[in-house]
Amino acid sequence: MRDRKFIFLAALSLVLVISAWAKEDKLVNTGTAPAAEGKINTSKDRNGNTEVAVEVKHMAKPQSLTPPRQSYMVWVQPRGKDAELLGALRVNSDLGGSLKSSTTYKEFEVLITAEDDAKPATPSSTVILKGTVERR
Repeated sequence: MRDRKFIFLAALSLVLVISAWAKEDKLVNTGTAPAAEGKINTSKDRNGNTEVAVEVKHMAKPQSLTPPRQSYMVWVQPRGKDAELLGALRVNSDLGGSLKSSTTYKEFEVLITAEDDAKPATPSSTVILKGTVERR
């Protein structure tokens, strides 16, 4: 009986610690792909970087946009600085997708853009979802 209480309390403590580290922010739909929705989960890694996990659903395939695009890209843009590419966001057959990456920034905008180029240098003006992350 005593071991069960200890295991329960240890598990509960672990859940509370993890939830204190991780934060969730919603992504706002810009209207380009009206059904699209998503969220950003962030946490701090042991080096002090911000781990970023983007999850989306109801994303149209980029080829079905008007005009058609080749891919979706996820960007971080700290205040007063240029956007930096986190990576490509792949959309599966269920119209969902995810991307995990990290950044040294604590406060930044997240942009999901539709792109014509597989390796764009800057984000296009076709922003599908956007959100703000503010961590100290």
